[in-house]
Amino acid sequence: MTSGRGEEASPVAGGPARHVPVLLEEAVGALSPQAGRVYLDATFGAGGYTRAILAHEGARVIALDRDPTAIAAGASLVEEFGDRLVLRQARFGGLAEAVREAGIPALDGVVLDIGVSSMQFDEAARGFSFRFEGPLDMRMEMSGRSAGDIVNQADADELADIFFYYGEERTARRIARAIVHDREITPFTTTSQLAGLIERLNPPRFGQIHPATRAFQGLRIAVNDELGELARALAGAEQILKPGGTLAIVSFHSLEDRIAKQFFADRSGRGHARSRLLPGEPARAQPTFDCPAPQPVVPGEGEIRLNPRSRSARLRFGHRTDAPSRGVEGAWADHALLPTKKKKGR
Repeated sequence: MTSGRGEEASPVAGGPARHVPVLLEEAVGALSPQAGRVYLDATFGAGGYTRAILAHEGARVIALDRDPTAIAAGASLVEEFGDRLVLRQARFGGLAEAVREAGIPALDGVVLDIGVSSMQFDEAARGFSFRFEGPLDMRMEMSGRSAGDIVNQADADELADIFFYYGEERTARRIARAIVHDREITPFTTTSQLAGLIERLNPPRFGQIHPATRAFQGLRIAVNDELGELARALAGAEQILKPGGTLAIVSFHSLEDRIAKQFFADRSGRGHARSRLLPGEPARAQPTFDCPAPQPVVPGEGEIRLNPRSRSARLRFGHRTDAPSRGVEGAWADHALLPTKKKKGR
């Protein structure tokens, strides 16, 4: 939930970023916080959206983050707001379960700010950035399969899929083949090793992003299952929101925005003709969200001037209807999966 989430501005290659929540006024405006109502900040980060919601007297927030360092850093905010704020370590893909475990049956609003914070990029030991010499890690929770594990163990096809589909890297197969060849001689253990290999294959060009940016993005998404988490979070928000409640999603690159856009299109019935059904044709599910136009909401010139990394941000939001929730189903959810996983099923 910081200015460091935007891939276009290449936070992995640029300098340290201040923690500036993007589209803050617009996202909180969509939620319309009120006294006595409960909201979820499912991507707490540095706490910018949480603080903005709590600035509305009487509003309550449950906030989640999978990164233990973000939870530790948020202790002072919990102390400041007391029982109006509940802060828990959890993945946003499991937001419905986390909210119920906190004793809250339903919510009035959910905000998701998708991506990696500049706090994570700026800490060399986390291995998110090739700006620093660090371990090839990238794990938000500091546990489980690391980027190094994937680079040293995955076959060339899986690596190429990760770089191409999650990183939108055009030379994915060439990079994958080179990794498989080189790791037989020396396993990859640091960010500079991997970035150096990619630089040799794709020399840097003036005025363009660092050649390792997209491959590092793809690895990070794969390590943390970021798109799968997003798909589960959207279905979870649909499940846990009250009728009239609002889901607001801020994304920073096309992969995330495509999932959010198609989710809202599917769940609002956009593009479905209102015609009579043919004999035997199953009834269409009732819309679970109403999405006011125009969308997406983008940063204004003033925000972009103050925070250039906000340029790629997109806000999409919808208001929950009283129709039954539908779970993780629909073509929109398939965008979270690599082709090999689509063939095997979720």
